[in-house]
Amino acid sequence: MFEKTLKIIDQNLLEKLSSQHVLLVGIGGVGGFALESLIRLGIENITIVDSDTIEESNLNRQIISNKTNIGEEKVRVAKERALNINPKANITTYNLFLNEENLDVVFNKNYDYILDACDTITTKYLLIKKATENHIKIISCMGTGNRLDPTKVEITKLNQTMNDPLAKAVREILRNNNITLNIPVVWSREVPKKLKEKAPGSIVFVPATAGLCMTYFVFNDLINRI
Repeated sequence: MFEKTLKIIDQNLLEKLSSQHVLLVGIGGVGGFALESLIRLGIENITIVDSDTIEESNLNRQIISNKTNIGEEKVRVAKERALNINPKANITTYNLFLNEENLDVVFNKNYDYILDACDTITTKYLLIKKATENHIKIISCMGTGNRLDPTKVEITKLNQTMNDPLAKAVREILRNNNITLNIPVVWSREVPKKLKEKAPGSIVFVPATAGLCMTYFVFNDLINRI
């Protein structure tokens, strides 16, 4: 399945990529596209964490969702989709909301990279803290809601983001706990639209692009280290 990939990277590199173990937290609009590209890239060892089920409102942007799997666990659907692409993949799933009480359940193995695609501030903080303390590579996705323009999505460091309420909240909690802000993030320069209701809106372009940017960053970093 990797004939086209091997035209631009060599077999040895593909084999090294396949041996890496990636932790992906969040399998929604961003995380779904991240998983899709990780699998199609050839990374075979992936642990997925998410506590949600697929809802009809996910159909406009989440690649794992369709009319036939509404109500099913996202991690189960994501694993099935991944294995249908690459049956050799080793997919571990945790159907749980990651918090301080169950963090060690997920971190019972070694990871080469953490992809934070969740949208909960405290979970982001826990992942960044864990990664920093244990010298695990991490990239975190900031806000993608209420935005339309995928060309404004970029990769930078957390301390260089702006006009992003989620990034601002993450910076604050990290500062309060003396944790570095010098971590890579995917974010959007686009100023989010202001809505009357609290729940954000979302469209496929921005989260999809963010997920692909996360995977590209991981790929580029890994190939320069392995």
